[in-house]
Amino acid sequence: MNTTTTPSTTQDANQIIAERRTKLAALRSAGLAYPNDFDRQHYADTLHSEYGESSHDELEANQIKVSIAGRMMLKRVMGKASFATIQDMSGRMQLFISNNDTGEDAHAAFKHYDLGDILGAEGVLFKTKTGELSVRVTRLRLLTKSLQPLPEKFHGLTDQEQKYRQRYVDLITNEDTRKTFMIRSKVIQAIREFFIRHDYLEVETPMMHTIPGGASAKPFTTHHNALDMQLYLRIAPELYLKRLVVGGFEKVFEINRNFRNEGLSTRHNPEFTMIEFYEAYRDYKYMMDFTENLFREVARKVLGTTVLSYQGRELDLGRPFHRLTITQAIQKYHPQFSDAQLGDREFLLSQLQDLKAKHKPEDGIGGLQLSLFEELSEHLLFEPTFIVDYPVEVSPLARASDKQPGITERFELFIVGREIANGFSELNDPEDQEARFDAQVAAKDAGDEEAMFKDGDYIRALEYGLPPTAGEGIGIDRLVMLLTDAASIRDVILFPHMRPEA
Repeated sequence: MNTTTTPSTTQDANQIIAERRTKLAALRSAGLAYPNDFDRQHYADTLHSEYGESSHDELEANQIKVSIAGRMMLKRVMGKASFATIQDMSGRMQLFISNNDTGEDAHAAFKHYDLGDILGAEGVLFKTKTGELSVRVTRLRLLTKSLQPLPEKFHGLTDQEQKYRQRYVDLITNEDTRKTFMIRSKVIQAIREFFIRHDYLEVETPMMHTIPGGASAKPFTTHHNALDMQLYLRIAPELYLKRLVVGGFEKVFEINRNFRNEGLSTRHNPEFTMIEFYEAYRDYKYMMDFTENLFREVARKVLGTTVLSYQGRELDLGRPFHRLTITQAIQKYHPQFSDAQLGDREFLLSQLQDLKAKHKPEDGIGGLQLSLFEELSEHLLFEPTFIVDYPVEVSPLARASDKQPGITERFELFIVGREIANGFSELNDPEDQEARFDAQVAAKDAGDEEAMFKDGDYIRALEYGLPPTAGEGIGIDRLVMLLTDAASIRDVILFPHMRPEA
């Protein structure tokens, strides 16, 4: 007689938990309920890769002994013999438990185990009649009793919010989720290897700042009790990293966590991961080429190809990335706008007002062009596109162009309609930088919560001399979204921020 032990969705969860607690109480009375002396020697994927092609006769002849452990995900009881499937961090392995091999007492105890329990098994490898590599168990132990029932076995967690809140359950039951976060880990490893191979020095800079800097964003605040002073969680490591370039570390990078007190969306989480990097004696054009090479190498290392699918559309990171100015990007998708119109401040204001687009009425032509671009064209940039030559008024840390007044040597990289990187030739003129900080302070005083603070020590660092330098920040979360075909940033952050549970 076959029986399945998947909990019925109609069964009361509290009753299931109560039954499991009763089983745990029996384990406690019998001895150690949570043993920690099982010696796991093998992983499921290693065994499948090494012995998956071996025949039944080869396995029987060699009697390969294994020791494996994992969470029980499936269970099938058939009288004197039973099957179970356990899952470890690498994959799944089937166990065969029988009176003959495991012993009647151990088999009888197994029949009371529940899905979600963590087991340790010793035995020998064999192939079932259907050809599935399995372990013929000679010794079986219950290592951890699971008190909470797993979700229905074929669907895992179906409520998206519950997946984010209980990521541990999502990881147990959802192979795609596990794959996403394994890819994320590999992406970060590939990025780190790329920079180290290019002779960059990995560094760590403070996460609590006395003055938040390096980006235009509203910071989180905290308080240091011993010093009785307000501190800010880092919005960007930029100013500290450039201090290091001043100090002689000419090629530095930091894979860092940043915090910005902004709203939640499919593209925004208040806590996010970036890589920022700086190289002396380079400019923004070099950084664009460098970034293309980085993205291609990461895709090849992690996915094995530069061709990927994102939300049903094919994308090839192996092709040259496009490069457009802000006005060119507007006109590419909206050719009805003439150069004269895009250079007319009153026209831009009227268009933005008609579109009910977010903008600052006090902005100059460059800032208004950027607002129009963000409203009309940004979301259409599916293929990798560098938008270049940003206006000075929205680029307080970027070097001004020697050839175009009011323009900086800056780019932002857009892929699948969202910004994924921001870079520029760094402003290394301390007097110019101080004037731009002063303009930001004036904007903050006028009510702009995202305007920058003035950092006097950073000005002093520049006065010692920052060599010509280029720098960039890349959003790792958004890059992982791209490489895993994830629609929301919450799908690539293990524990995204949520409102407290009711």
